[in-house]
Amino acid sequence: MNQIASMGSIGIWIGILSVILLGFCLYFTLSYFEHLKYDDDRLMKQTKMGAVITLVLALLVPAFFQLFIFSQMMSF
Repeated sequence: MNQIASMGSIGIWIGILSVILLGFCLYFTLSYFEHLKYDDDRLMKQTKMGAVITLVLALLVPAFFQLFIFSQMMSF
């Protein structure tokens, strides 16, 4: 049961990481619109990929952690 208690503190840090990644996603999205305005193709592609990657990480990291916790709880 002590192992499950330590997973809670890891879950808090994963939540904080998810919020930080969403902040980066917002930054890359706003940068994308700025580069779209100035018609800079190279920077548009880079910021679009940055926004997509950070959004995917922000959504999938907590999901995989929840699946891991679920499998750990079902094994007890």
